Amino acid sequence: MSAKILIVGPSWVGDMVMAQSLFLTLKQQQPDCHIDVLAPDWSLALLERMPQVRNAIAMPLTHGQFGLGRRVSLGRQLRAARYDQAILLPNSWKSALVPFFANIPLRTGYLGEMRWGLLNDARTLDKKALPMTVQRFVALGLPEDTAPMPPDYPLPLLSVTTAQQQAVIEKFAVDISRPKILALCPGAEYGPAKRWPAEHFAELARHKLEQGWQVWLFGSEKDQAIAAQINRECAGFCQDFTGRTTLGEAVDLLSLAHTVVSNDSGLMHVAAALDKKLIALFGSSDTGFTPPLNAQSQVLSLHLDCSPCFMRTCPLGHTRCLTAILPEQVIERISIRSQPA
Repeated sequence: MSAKILIVGPSWVGDMVMAQSLFLTLKQQQPDCHIDVLAPDWSLALLERMPQVRNAIAMPLTHGQFGLGRRVSLGRQLRAARYDQAILLPNSWKSALVPFFANIPLRTGYLGEMRWGLLNDARTLDKKALPMTVQRFVALGLPEDTAPMPPDYPLPLLSVTTAQQQAVIEKFAVDISRPKILALCPGAEYGPAKRWPAEHFAELARHKLEQGWQVWLFGSEKDQAIAAQINRECAGFCQDFTGRTTLGEAVDLLSLAHTVVSNDSGLMHVAAALDKKLIALFGSSDTGFTPPLNAQSQVLSLHLDCSPCFMRTCPLGHTRCLTAILPEQVIERISIRSQPA
């Protein structure tokens, strides 16, 4: 009989993309298993583009909400599904409540916030043995005592259909007759210490526009100000999608791009999972912890003595780890990647 597995998904775009490596691993181990994912409502569009997922179940609470009663109620509702195992990707105590009240017999996760009892397959996270987030996710899908560590991990690969692409082409009236589209992702939810300067993005954009490329800007409503600044410095010749798309539409539009330049952000991981030529810009974050999972990716980091600091804003006040990455360096990387095979 096919195993039924409930995954309690993470709360960030990049982490949800990396979680697909776990789904792929489970399918390698148990090809007939059914994978359902309990996840924030915003992530359902991502999960729809992961063929390994049977059902996506919207978590009725937002990140940070406790909502004990609603978690207990949801757990009891899920009892009817008769899951064989739950795998919890968040380390919080509250994230373990739904599987516990769903009476799922095997509940796997890292001990995290002292979750003894809520978990009955509690793993101790060895950060040195598992330095990458994706390795930590995949390890939870493998036997604790017999699997080699760190584990191999399959690369995430989002599936976008021609119909989904055509829908965004028509909705946003984009012109794909010109072959090369540069997608820029200038935002980073975590903070300014992960954001390459707007003027650098603008200089890059102007260079590619002069070469006949299209330049598309992506991000959430929070990124509209920086995108507007970039577009002003390009005389309005960029196509600005920030705050205008759903996450699913952004994924489908990114699938049309030739090359993507992004800060270390959720959209960086989306672009990698679309198997795009990608230049990823790292400042305060660790290139070894959450790198883009894509053979075509190039990571640009200066590896200064003060980085990675993991701070939201630069504690030294200069953010040199990013400002000193020059547009010319990115242009050179794109040129190398753009040469015909």
